[in-house]
Amino acid sequence: MALTLAISPCPNDTFVFDALVHGRVPGAPPVEVTYADVDVTNTAAERGAFDLVKVSYAALPWLLDDYHLLPCGGALGRGCGPLVLTRPDRAGNGQTGTADLGGATVAVPGDRTTAYLLFRLWAAERPPARIEVVPFHEIMPAVAAGRYDAGLVIHEARFTYQRHGLTALVDLGEWWEGTTGLPIPLGAILARRGTVDPVEAAGWIRESVRQAWADPEASRAYVLSHAQEMEPDVVDRHIALYVNEFTADLGGAGFAAVEALLGRAADAGLVPRTAGPQTSSSRATAWTS
Repeated sequence: MALTLAISPCPNDTFVFDALVHGRVPGAPPVEVTYADVDVTNTAAERGAFDLVKVSYAALPWLLDDYHLLPCGGALGRGCGPLVLTRPDRAGNGQTGTADLGGATVAVPGDRTTAYLLFRLWAAERPPARIEVVPFHEIMPAVAAGRYDAGLVIHEARFTYQRHGLTALVDLGEWWEGTTGLPIPLGAILARRGTVDPVEAAGWIRESVRQAWADPEASRAYVLSHAQEMEPDVVDRHIALYVNEFTADLGGAGFAAVEALLGRAADAGLVPRTAGPQTSSSRATAWTS
């Protein structure tokens, strides 16, 4: 039977999963793929809608009873965090904490996204007046048009926000790395319990990643066909930033980043507490079993 897979249409996901989706991974089952924004897949995963699914790390506390966290295939790294954007007349010095969003309305791409969780941790002492969930592709034009005072953006917006005449109020990745010294955990790959063997699934995904790196041109047409209106150079920068050593294996630093994010969020009362591993040697087993 075919394996159901849900990923985003973003270049990092299509690049990583090209070989698996197109039947080039030996021993892997055929795949039926659904493309959706992560806010959609977060909700779908709560219903157990897919065998393999890309979700936000921030959504894990609601999903780990039904899914294994896989140690590969996701988005985690350095220098790739979400940005809070605003018009130049509103910009303050977000890095030193003087940015003031009091009274502001902020557009965010989803209420259980990692981006929004990082934003809530950063803005704990200066929260905005209102939050509105807005489809990701609408955020920058809406902020530029004045419909929102600020917007929380991810992915390729790092490379294109200046075109909308916007300013970065804060780079939440820089804030997170400066605060914790850890990489930023953005998107995770989950395997449904009782349906997919997590060890086998990790093997399929790692082989798909290996093939993507070995022959980037093999996935080029597929990646571009799902990249919407992204220019090829933005696609290349997107892949280079979000597909990295953590994509092949989270490793100790990756699991530590996940623990830190969910632990801090639980301490702040933002997510349910998840029982996590205490030592690096136990991390992979504790998070996936």
